[in-house]
Amino acid sequence: MDADFSIELRREDPVLDFPWKDPAGKFAYIELKRRPELMSWIEEAKTFPELGEFLRTLNSARSTVETAKCDAWETTELSAEEDVYDASHKFASYVDVVFSNIDARLSSLRQSFFAHEQFARKLVELLRRAPETPSAAEVCVRRCYFGEEGGVREGFYCTLYVSGYGNDGASARQNWGVGLKLTGNAIVELSAGGDAASRVSAEN
Repeated sequence: MDADFSIELRREDPVLDFPWKDPAGKFAYIELKRRPELMSWIEEAKTFPELGEFLRTLNSARSTVETAKCDAWETTELSAEEDVYDASHKFASYVDVVFSNIDARLSSLRQSFFAHEQFARKLVELLRRAPETPSAAEVCVRRCYFGEEGGVREGFYCTLYVSGYGNDGASARQNWGVGLKLTGNAIVELSAGGDAASRVSAEN
């Protein structure tokens, strides 16, 4: 599976307020890690069951992360770099994730750039070992502002982009689903190793 990661910490790069809500108050963060029954509130998960399954995996007890935001879409507008897939359609999604604060040790990682860079790097390494498939993943490390009691604390988060390619919408979506499954499995495997947490503990 094609996979890569990037560090996006410039002034013009995307940032995340966590927890978030839109200015109109119509949409807001839903805490799936502790309340999985609220999955039914997420329209994207109902529209795209593959995404719902991905969210369940990432918010499960087996995962060191929890999800903050997501979306999915189909397009026929592909970049020149995507010509390698010889496809006319792409199905794609993004999911923003933060380290879970259920475990106090993981909560402290939210402010560690090192932990996020290692998470992105190791995740990409695992995905590149996965079977070859017309799907791709990109992990972006970005700046996050965590609203906590007493104020706002600056830290980091990751955006996980997963795309599937095909010569029609159905095959692109199928390959996207495969990419989501591979990415979810890799995150669970990475979480089981406790890699990010152990490295930060050793660093300190």
